[in-house]
Amino acid sequence: MSNSVAPKIESANKEYASTFEKITIGPAPTHHFLVLTCMDARLDVFRMLGLQIGEAHVIRNGGGRVPDALRSIICSQQLLETREIIIVHHTDCGFTHFNEEELRSKIRKDMNHVADHLAFMPFTDVKQSVLDDIHLLKNEPLVMNVPITGYVYHTEVGKLERIQQ
Repeated sequence: MSNSVAPKIESANKEYASTFEKITIGPAPTHHFLVLTCMDARLDVFRMLGLQIGEAHVIRNGGGRVPDALRSIICSQQLLETREIIIVHHTDCGFTHFNEEELRSKIRKDMNHVADHLAFMPFTDVKQSVLDDIHLLKNEPLVMNVPITGYVYHTEVGKLERIQQ
């Protein structure tokens, strides 16, 4: 017996497709902004930010970090007309629960591979991680000079806290 989630996903998609209504907008977000946030499964980005399909690009990665998202941010700006960036990190992020060497050691032990070429980018201070990522964006010559706003999402209560620079 398989524990794969694939059959559940396929069944859900079959139901979805049976009532699918084609979206008549293009790939550029209608509100011309992008959101960079964490991959954490607890974050319902569209509901949290009051968004509808098509209004914004949503880029997600571990920790919601800029270095992992840079390629997508540049493409979104250059090809799809985004002109504002929202960064949302969150409390109780898994990336605050490890450090680089711990994870590299675990990979060496469990997988017998070296991951020293990867930056996993853990952090200890969620507010500072937002500020660090804003700083990276503002100093990246391939990123347009657009408004950038950072937030911490409090997973315990569902609220955003704006982080002032």
